[in-house]
Amino acid sequence: MKKSTIIVSKRKTAIANAVIKDGTGEVYVNHRKLESFKKDTMFALRTSEPLKLSGDVYKKYNIYISINGGGQIARAQAIRAAIAKCLVKKEKNLRKAFLEYDRSLLVDDKRQTEAQKPYRSAARALKQTSYR
Repeated sequence: MKKSTIIVSKRKTAIANAVIKDGTGEVYVNHRKLESFKKDTMFALRTSEPLKLSGDVYKKYNIYISINGGGQIARAQAIRAAIAKCLVKKEKNLRKAFLEYDRSLLVDDKRQTEAQKPYRSAARALKQTSYR
C-alpha cells in the first residue's frame, strides 16, 4: 500500500491542501496538471520554484493540491509552500536548500488585512475633522 501525507499551507485567505504519494512526478492543482498553466505567467513561475530547486527528487512523487480562497498571487504562494512542505516531508535533505533560497517556502505567512471598523472609511483612517 502506498503511503500518502497531507500538508496544509496558507497565505492570506488562500488555503492549499496537498497530498503527496509515490508516483511519477505529476503535480495537480484542482484536478489540472501544473503544466497546463501558461508558462510565462507569474503564477506558473512562482509555483514551479520548489520543483526546480529540488532537482529530480520530485519525480518520485505525485502531488495533488486543492486550493480555495485568496487572489492569484496568494494562491501561487500557498501552492509553492505546499509543494515545498510535501517534498521536505519526504526528503529531509531539501530543507536546508529551501530555507537558503526563501524562508517563505516552508513557513506560512499569517498576515491578513485588518477589518474595516464601523462608521469609518477604512480599517484605521478616521474622518477628517474641520475646526472652521
